[in-house]
Amino acid sequence: MTTGRLDTRFSGPTLDPLSKEAEYDPQATAIGSAYVSTFNDYVRKELKFGENKIFKPEIEIWKSWNFLHQPPGSSHPQPQATNVMPDLAIAMKYNPDLKVLLNAGYFDLATPFYEGIYEMQHLPIPAKLQKNIEFQFYESGHMVDARGFA
Repeated sequence: MTTGRLDTRFSGPTLDPLSKEAEYDPQATAIGSAYVSTFNDYVRKELKFGENKIFKPEIEIWKSWNFLHQPPGSSHPQPQATNVMPDLAIAMKYNPDLKVLLNAGYFDLATPFYEGIYEMQHLPIPAKLQKNIEFQFYESGHMVDARGFA
């Protein structure tokens, strides 16, 4: 069986047992059509938009995406994994009234549950700014609105 990356409450048959990675995410397979159908119904009937257009729920934009990020204080983009935590720390220092809300699903492997908490608790900001960070936790995976699906 393959476990969902976006929501570990979902599982499905492994397509290729010898593959290094899963070819699909069981969560998307299980509930994706409900989201696409609802979106298509809403934009066409309520918003009167998109008639005779095709909605593509997934496109492989990541293949051409530029992941280079120029952190604060750097003269050029860094060839490393994108980390925007220094940007958030700078923004909170510049605007001490800035509020941050971190939403986390217990069953999310795409953005692991405790990683966001750890990152927020270790932001290089004055201790008094920690009170501006709020945490909300959900009995879900990556999509916090998918609580009742599993």
